[in-house]
Amino acid sequence: MEDNLTWVLQIVFNVLGWFLLSLSTSLLLRKLSGKRRWMAWIDGLRYYALGNALGIRNEGIVCALLDLSYNVLDLWSTMTKNETLGMILRLLLIVALITLIVYRIRVFMQLIRVFSLKKRWILLWLVCDWLALLLLAVNRRLQPDPERIRSRAKEDGTALSDAADLSAARPTEIPQSGLSIDVRDRSVRDFGRKKCLLKDIAMEIPNRSLVLLLGGSGAGKTTFVNAVIGYEQANASIYLNGCDVYREYDRVKYRIGFVPQQNLMRGNDTVVRTIDDAAQLRLPTAVKPSERSAKVAEVMELLGISAGSDGLISKKSGGQLRRISIAMELVTDPELFVLDEPDSGLDGVIAREIFQKLRDIADDGKIVMVITHTPDRVIDLFDRVIVLAKDSDRIGRLAFYGSPQEARTFFGRNTMEEIVQAVNSTAEGGEGLADQFIAQYALMTRQEGGADNGIDRHVEA
Repeated sequence: MEDNLTWVLQIVFNVLGWFLLSLSTSLLLRKLSGKRRWMAWIDGLRYYALGNALGIRNEGIVCALLDLSYNVLDLWSTMTKNETLGMILRLLLIVALITLIVYRIRVFMQLIRVFSLKKRWILLWLVCDWLALLLLAVNRRLQPDPERIRSRAKEDGTALSDAADLSAARPTEIPQSGLSIDVRDRSVRDFGRKKCLLKDIAMEIPNRSLVLLLGGSGAGKTTFVNAVIGYEQANASIYLNGCDVYREYDRVKYRIGFVPQQNLMRGNDTVVRTIDDAAQLRLPTAVKPSERSAKVAEVMELLGISAGSDGLISKKSGGQLRRISIAMELVTDPELFVLDEPDSGLDGVIAREIFQKLRDIADDGKIVMVITHTPDRVIDLFDRVIVLAKDSDRIGRLAFYGSPQEARTFFGRNTMEEIVQAVNSTAEGGEGLADQFIAQYALMTRQEGGADNGIDRHVEA
């Protein structure tokens, strides 16, 4: 009799706790103008709805999954009669509970920030969660700060508003020469939702161009480069001298060279063997050994590394290693050549020698695109500048494309480093003017007739 009474009381207590937590969550979601308030009445989903309303969708999703997992494990452990399985399930329950508590604290800490509360409110949350939520929901003096929700959502990658419009005019015909870039968007899936990394980046780059790619941390430079060379395809149209990079990637990839920031070479190989091995791997099998050797010798002569070609890689200086890395890609005679920090760790004199070689490569009819964090010491060698910036929704956008002098005029800055500073967010020590320049460039592009008329004016192909 007593056991039955205890069992009934436990059920009543659990139902009452569920009802009070669901009701308080529903009322709080209404105060936060949250969507899908019906989720407040379902275990797990209430945390997703609450996290979404607070701008911390990722934490909400994890908390929801943990809550559901905990309930399933709890039910399973009470039903199983296998002692070993029961012990395993109880251990998993402990792990799930600890992790769930951590994420629930994260959710409530965001509530504390949004409502500008003292941190001691977390004690009430831990003791009686539904009471803490109910007090926040019914107290009229406690009101949420929408700006804190918005700023946290941006950190989380959740776009709460439409990004600034930057729809550059698209080319009506497939260009038969140069590099045509039309990145409509580049998105990834994060916890089941779509997260936009790049949007509306359109331009045409003629052959014989040395192009500088600028942008602060997180502006999307690497994502942009990967989309252009086809390594990570975007919702885009990329044409290299009339060939569709995406549709014909198996063929076009041999016409694209990419030099990463790291020197990926074996230290116990000689210089000539390293470059020859790269040629064997990347040149078509139809190329004869004599032709390959001639191409290796030609590239080494161009980059000034013929002397000492029998020396070991491990004995070479930083400047020589960068030249060798460039030679390993240049040996395939690429039409598009992309380099990430080719002057990293090099002094000014050696860096300028590297960039002068890149200038010569571009003048030979190729397109060379470079990412560097010290552009001003060699900016006179560049034809064009691409400036990427994060807009208010933390999406990489095109803030400018044109000649270095036009960039100085457009941004009203004297150096490339000052331009990057202008579009960087204030949190990163910048001026936070990205949205302004993105919108300004979009307007200028539309007024000048889009990518064809507004961009190709800079340099003669």
